[in-house]
Amino acid sequence: MSWWQDAVCYELYPRAFADSDGDGTGDLAGATARLGHIAELGADAVWITPFYPSPLADGGYDIADHTGVAADLGSSEDFDRLTARAHGLGLKLIVDLVPNHTSDRHPWFQEALAAGPGSAARGRYLFREGRGPDGGLPPNDWQSAFGGPAWTRVADGAWYCHLHAPEQPDLDWRAPEVRAAFEGVLRYWLDRGVDGFRVDVAHALFKAEGLPDAGPGQHRDPLRNHLMPYYDQEELHPLYREWRTLLDTHPAPPGAVPPHERVMVAESAVFDPVRLARYTRPDEMHQAFNFAFLEASWDPAELRRVIDASLSAPGGGAVTWLLSSHDAVRPVTRLGSPARARAAALLMLALPGSAYLYQGEELGLPQATVPDDRIRDPLWERSGHTDRGRDGSRVPLPWSGDRAPYGFTTADPGRTWLPQPEDWAPYTVAAQERDPGSTLSLYRAALRLRRAHPAPDPTAAPHWHSEPGDPYLAFSRSSLTCVVNLDPRPLTWTALGLPGRPVLASGPLDGDALPPDTALWLLDTPGPQHHEGDGHGRAR
Repeated sequence: MSWWQDAVCYELYPRAFADSDGDGTGDLAGATARLGHIAELGADAVWITPFYPSPLADGGYDIADHTGVAADLGSSEDFDRLTARAHGLGLKLIVDLVPNHTSDRHPWFQEALAAGPGSAARGRYLFREGRGPDGGLPPNDWQSAFGGPAWTRVADGAWYCHLHAPEQPDLDWRAPEVRAAFEGVLRYWLDRGVDGFRVDVAHALFKAEGLPDAGPGQHRDPLRNHLMPYYDQEELHPLYREWRTLLDTHPAPPGAVPPHERVMVAESAVFDPVRLARYTRPDEMHQAFNFAFLEASWDPAELRRVIDASLSAPGGGAVTWLLSSHDAVRPVTRLGSPARARAAALLMLALPGSAYLYQGEELGLPQATVPDDRIRDPLWERSGHTDRGRDGSRVPLPWSGDRAPYGFTTADPGRTWLPQPEDWAPYTVAAQERDPGSTLSLYRAALRLRRAHPAPDPTAAPHWHSEPGDPYLAFSRSSLTCVVNLDPRPLTWTALGLPGRPVLASGPLDGDALPPDTALWLLDTPGPQHHEGDGHGRAR
């Protein structure tokens, strides 16, 4: 079995993780100093979101140099120290690859603006003439994922495509120079010792030939415009096969610790499991994010449908599961309560395959409300101040103390990357380490059990004990059984005939009654009775 097939990967958003130099912004040195938290949690890998030079029009995903390190985050030497520390702790390191677009400050785009229409420099991007008598209308009706047209006009009258913010011009992946340049980017980071890449917007690199109109359907939900059918083009797959060959054959750097298998993870917003499985064919990506699971409602029928569809899709490898990310509302808020978020965590971590955790998820952080004048997300401006965007999930982590900045930085709280709420003292790592019933303690216990009792085959579907119409979910993954009560009434779990003894619960049990919005793990192994602990959040 490959290391990534059942790995737990922790997403680290560097500007909001830990600050080492007191400027209020998290950095690579701060992340390096705090990697022990991730290792102690029980993760197998770290995915670090963009740390590259960026004007920050979109939280670092507008990149001006794909092989550099942002000055406010550190240096190339700081990145090397982060890599070495991660590997020393037994953690794999995955970095973001952002191939769909660059920053408008990227040398390529600045050259394209200066070179003018018809130039080779403009051929690296999607420049087109406008429609209408004077070319004053966009080339087609596409909408940006951030709202408004996906086209911006430049001084000489031409338009360029941007599926996201105007500061993120899209590259033309039919241009050989673009393809060659990104092969160089992959090789550069492989030589620096990374263990894989999370490929941003992996479904959208190639646009449909002729850039046809999308039609009125796209306007039903402009923020989901990236799911329109003229993306997810077949030309993507030969490209990913080339990249897979590169990862499989590129020599390991000196001193690398085996296994040397590098991975690619697709951020592919394709919700049809059969189409999504095309990205994870044996010679393409290793994994693809399972957004259908992240967006599933707290409903047993919907969750079971998504789980079954994810595990039965043809051609794919091990399934990924995730409840949150830097782009999503935190599960405590999205699902409606801390109890549901804790139960969902045990559900996710019991499923076969790999799991992705977003920083702060293990602390049970709710979505923060960022004041209007501190919002950074371009969604705020692009929506005319109707969509507050994703900043609420990107607020700096609380590490210790009873007031902001909660050990994140030595800077004044008013200078942090984003402001922290005033009531986050109970959520700090220090406070939760002292509480055996905390969310942090729950995650640590779950990951210990998961690692001690792995699924023999992480691609195999679990054995269901519940029926499709039941108000609860119950299944076994080898010796581990999980039951989740999604009914508003207590569930007498002892009457279900489930195998094993209780070892971990997401909330306090009431005798043989499993309260609503609570999950329970049972372990079916020989030997003496063993509980992970006692008290709130643990099995009694």
